[in-house]
Amino acid sequence: MNILAKFSDYAYAFMRIVVGFMFSFHGVQKIFGILSDFHVVVGTQVWFGGLIELICGFLVLIGFKTRWAAFLASGTMAVAYFQFHWKFQFDTNFFPAINQGEPAVLYCFIFLFIACKGSGIWSFDKK
Repeated sequence: MNILAKFSDYAYAFMRIVVGFMFSFHGVQKIFGILSDFHVVVGTQVWFGGLIELICGFLVLIGFKTRWAAFLASGTMAVAYFQFHWKFQFDTNFFPAINQGEPAVLYCFIFLFIACKGSGIWSFDKK
């Protein structure tokens, strides 16, 4: 597997870019209603979450202020999971596969990893 090690910087950059794009697209859906049935009221918690998704996702995508944007995105996804998916119910809803919170948990930890590692190559931050 050492043969793949030389591509780790590129794989990380691709991951950062794809994750940033996907996350910002969720924000576009919430804020602008594009390709979505979302009708979010301006100023609500979901609207602010969509704004964070849009802005932080784009910043992670281009690699600008990546650590801060990823850290804020990670916290937003933690709130999304606990408040909107798990809802502190100690039954079968505890499990992400049941409460449909798997994407929120994955985004939370991926963004935490990005916040710790930084932007890497192909970014405006230059690490």
